[in-house]
Amino acid sequence: MHPSQTWLQRAWANAYLLMVLTTLMWGGNAVASRLAVGNISPMMLTSLRWVAVCAVMPVLLRDQLRAHWPALRAHWRLIAMLGALGFTGFNTLMYLAAYSTSAINIGILQGSIPVIVLIGAFLVYHTRITLMQGIGVAITLLGVAVTASRGDIHVLTALRFVPGDLLMIAACVLYAGYTVGVRKRPAVPGLVFFTAMACCACLASLPLLAAEIALGRSYIPTPKGWLVLAFTVIFPSILSQLSFMRAIELIGPGRAGVFVNLVPVFAPILAVLIIGEPFGLYHAVALVLVLGGIFIAERLGR
Repeated sequence: MHPSQTWLQRAWANAYLLMVLTTLMWGGNAVASRLAVGNISPMMLTSLRWVAVCAVMPVLLRDQLRAHWPALRAHWRLIAMLGALGFTGFNTLMYLAAYSTSAINIGILQGSIPVIVLIGAFLVYHTRITLMQGIGVAITLLGVAVTASRGDIHVLTALRFVPGDLLMIAACVLYAGYTVGVRKRPAVPGLVFFTAMACCACLASLPLLAAEIALGRSYIPTPKGWLVLAFTVIFPSILSQLSFMRAIELIGPGRAGVFVNLVPVFAPILAVLIIGEPFGLYHAVALVLVLGGIFIAERLGR
């Protein structure tokens, strides 16, 4: 057996390595959003990203899509809503946020998603929130406030936030809504479900791209813009989904989901290393609060 095949097979069987790589790619998406500024317009990036995914995944999964088509058709409204919210809505707001906030902030704010999911599950499914979970939610939201205010109490009291941070918080709410809604997903393989949602995301993004063009805010991507697009298609969109679904197969969604908390860790590190963003004291405080709150809510809260 070829040595490279042996290494690939070992990697494909290691759920923990796969989840680290998955969250590293998701963290890289925050950096890509900043690199996209001035090189590819937000809706052009969102639309072409899903167009490219839809040019690849349905071909690879054509037999499975055909086999599971009845289940997909029966749940088409849910799939369309999840694709529009979790894929198109989240990424559009994140790419827009990058015009007025840092990749570090984008990454840290994504750490609020698990606790927003906890709140959403309570509102939709009346899932009980324990005292420790409530404390964890409060601490994480405090971390979000520190991030959005840049650690300045005067910003909080005057409610003067950077638009990008507010857009990113809105994006996190949309993705949390998507996560809560996924509980109602049809009983089909994960990649089949992802491909169906990606097709809906692609369709949902086209009117937004048309509006961007009509408003004169779209432009031909620069060479750097095309590279950013290629990265978002290959890594956060396709390879991360393959590795994420494989990890879930190996260790289950509960244990795999814990690794998602690495996104607000990897994103700031990548932002500092790749684009040289300054990492301030308030970033460190916010990161500790966000991750500490998640730990309390997810671990101690049980």
